[in-house]
Amino acid sequence: MRTEQMKYYLAIDIGASSGRHIVGRQDGGKIVTEEVYRFPNGVREEGAHLVWDIAALVSHVKEGIKVAFGKYAEIESLAIDTWGCDYVLLGGESEFLPCISYRDGRTADVIDLVHAKVPFAELYSRTGIQFQPFNTIYQLCEDRENGRLENATDFLMIPEYLAYKLTGVKMKEYTNATTTGLVNADTGGFDGGIIKALGLPENLFPALHKPGEEVGELLPEIQKYVGGNTKVVLCATHDTGSAVEGIPMDGEELYISSGTWSLLGVKTKSAITDDGSRKANYSNEGGVGYVRYQKNIMGMWVVNNLRKELCPDMPFDDIIKGARASAYDCIADINAPQFLSPERMTQAFDVSVKRVPKVWADYFKCAFLSLAESYRTAIAELEANTGKKYKKLYIVGGGAKNGYLNELTAKATGKEVIALPIEATAIGNLKIQIKR
Repeated sequence: MRTEQMKYYLAIDIGASSGRHIVGRQDGGKIVTEEVYRFPNGVREEGAHLVWDIAALVSHVKEGIKVAFGKYAEIESLAIDTWGCDYVLLGGESEFLPCISYRDGRTADVIDLVHAKVPFAELYSRTGIQFQPFNTIYQLCEDRENGRLENATDFLMIPEYLAYKLTGVKMKEYTNATTTGLVNADTGGFDGGIIKALGLPENLFPALHKPGEEVGELLPEIQKYVGGNTKVVLCATHDTGSAVEGIPMDGEELYISSGTWSLLGVKTKSAITDDGSRKANYSNEGGVGYVRYQKNIMGMWVVNNLRKELCPDMPFDDIIKGARASAYDCIADINAPQFLSPERMTQAFDVSVKRVPKVWADYFKCAFLSLAESYRTAIAELEANTGKKYKKLYIVGGGAKNGYLNELTAKATGKEVIALPIEATAIGNLKIQIKR
């Protein structure tokens, strides 16, 4: 039963395939959560691009807040986290749409142009951010090449944009900004030298704000629609930043935030930007008082797409049983480009292995073996670059529920795997709000 002393907080956690509104409260030192609203998300084709339905996201965000106020008359605050890299361009109060997804291939022609002006080795030494073709730096330069920045006054990362739609306040947040590849690893602010060298408008890059800061209260029209008012605050708006906050780790231990992607890393006191880290494509992304030294590698994206193609109605437990029973033993380079956005995931596997899988279960066995092997490789690189050995590997997110993959990961890595099938991102989001 609700008491006057009990305070409730709302975490809005949006991933590439779904979003959820989770109400949390602190009870005896633990954060107790309740999911009150869930909605689908995904890219769609529009013209020649893969785009996000940003209007639908705004609508779902408001609807979920309305549902939360229907159950809890008072909510202390809310915070929003999403995936990184993507953004909405604005000219004053006008959006420049569509909001193009990181899975779109639009940056292919500008990457060499960027590196001709600022070689990647220099970008890495200054920002510590791994190379990914969809990094915001390349997306913005593609916008510049096509004239979309000419009248732009702001670029807001997705959670910043959603917070703006709720409050009318434009505020840029540190952890998500680091995914742009434009934040200096030493200063923690946008790197003016890189921005000037690339010819990007300097007005797009104001001061950054840290998790825990208040954005503002809900606009009057939003209050009327949702049936209440609350403060919108910044969590670690990059979902992996919030997820790491939500992992109850014992000191410096390895983690994997396992969802569409697998984010494998460790907390460090400062960025590691040496040649070994650059060559291994490790990233130094912003955390809450620390750096997340991590690598963005393939995750459940391949498994989910195999399921859509091969057995969309099969319970996941049956898929696991089939994979366990399969004698297939070939491994694919699961991080190869053909797995990023293939027309058919099965075909991506067919061209990547020595022996083509014969039946559906073989494809899943190959996927799980390949994911475990990619974890092993990434951990070996991480330990070489940090000069440390780690005993434990914490796995959170949707992939933590996959007992078979966890077993394969423990076998491949030799680590003690601690799988926590918890809403780590939402818990981290809530933790930051509660600690304000």
